[in-house]
Amino acid sequence: MDATELSRTIHNDMPRTLAELERLVRIPSIGYPGYDPANVRASAEATREILAASGFADVRLLELGDGHPAVFGERRGPAGSPTVLLYAHHDVQPEGDAEAWATPPFEPEIRDGRLYGRGAADDKSGIVLHAAALRAVGDDLGCTVKVVVEGEEECSTAHLPDLVHGHADLLRADVAFVADGGNHRTGVPTIGTSVRGVTDCTVQVDVLPQAQHSGSFGGPIPDAITALSRMLATLHSETGDVAIEGLHSFRWEGTAVTEEELREESKLLPEVQLIGSGPITDRLLSRPAVAVLGFDAPRVAESSNQIVPTARARVSLRLAPGQEPVAARDALVRHLERAAPWGVRVTIEAAEAGMGYLVDPSTPAYRAAVRSLSEAFDGAEVLEMGSGGSIPLVPMLAETFPGIQVLIVGAGDDRSNYHSLDESVDLRDLERMIVAEALFLLDRS
Repeated sequence: MDATELSRTIHNDMPRTLAELERLVRIPSIGYPGYDPANVRASAEATREILAASGFADVRLLELGDGHPAVFGERRGPAGSPTVLLYAHHDVQPEGDAEAWATPPFEPEIRDGRLYGRGAADDKSGIVLHAAALRAVGDDLGCTVKVVVEGEEECSTAHLPDLVHGHADLLRADVAFVADGGNHRTGVPTIGTSVRGVTDCTVQVDVLPQAQHSGSFGGPIPDAITALSRMLATLHSETGDVAIEGLHSFRWEGTAVTEEELREESKLLPEVQLIGSGPITDRLLSRPAVAVLGFDAPRVAESSNQIVPTARARVSLRLAPGQEPVAARDALVRHLERAAPWGVRVTIEAAEAGMGYLVDPSTPAYRAAVRSLSEAFDGAEVLEMGSGGSIPLVPMLAETFPGIQVLIVGAGDDRSNYHSLDESVDLRDLERMIVAEALFLLDRS
């Protein structure tokens, strides 16, 4: 099958692909505690059905103790051919303020060539990408293909060792084709060259067993919000650089990101200054970054004239590739403990820690992927670019299967609004990415 015929086949199949993506987006598969786990299981079942109907055999759920299920399938290629492991995830981030979305987050809608809905880009597009590519290739498959679709990528790495180490014989492959990346811009084919590691912790400050009248006791007694705020403020230097001691960083040598691009993509308010020093690309890709993701304290509308006894925050730390994650997490915890003022009681709950990863661009699979991307995007030059995000499975695959060739791609782009309001995927880019994956699976060079 030549590229023209392949592209025509995929184009004609897009109504089915779109229907599959809409089906998946309608399922609110949020895996965090407090959300209905039945929705994540329903998403796994829908994924299983879509993959099975697309030509994967032995498609099944991989149960992970008390965690959310992953989905596995396989299709055998010619004898002696290499094995490619396709990856995506079917869980999604919480929707946030649903009223702030232009349309309901779990009711997919197409506007101006983009499909909107939570998970449309991250990462249910990866699931339908794999399914459609395998359908298009059909009996011309040039390799054995396995697929694993994770159910906890957004919410936890607690069961990741069980998934990878516990199913090593099942997942063993020569190449990992990870469809959880994205294109730098709409229509610009991009292959990922790195991901950052990540860890976080929840820090709680207590000053009183219960609230006390701020008029009767205010002055000598600190409130928990002020104490915790002072601790959080020490995470950055005056210039905005991360102030936690002992963290790894290095100079980024790849494609640079300009301040104009960063502001345009993020929609940063024009009066807000960027923080940190040195090249922006270093700050995004090869240095640590710390952010406060959540804060528990009385809301303003519910506050009263009381000294707040307890306050709590979730602190996230992104890590440069190469950073040992447990050591970084411990450094974060130590920093917060030392920063506690006035003898306040501090309790810190450390979360899981995941490694970053640097992709080897010299492998045969990497070169084949670049060729396939360029051909699918009408001969466009492929941008090779790192990511500030994290994919915890990637370094674990590399550790478990030494020598595995890792590829990071995806159908999202700079307008996809990952983890935010009005998430979307460009349907033309999704179609091109299906063509690219199909060409890669047909490549016998």
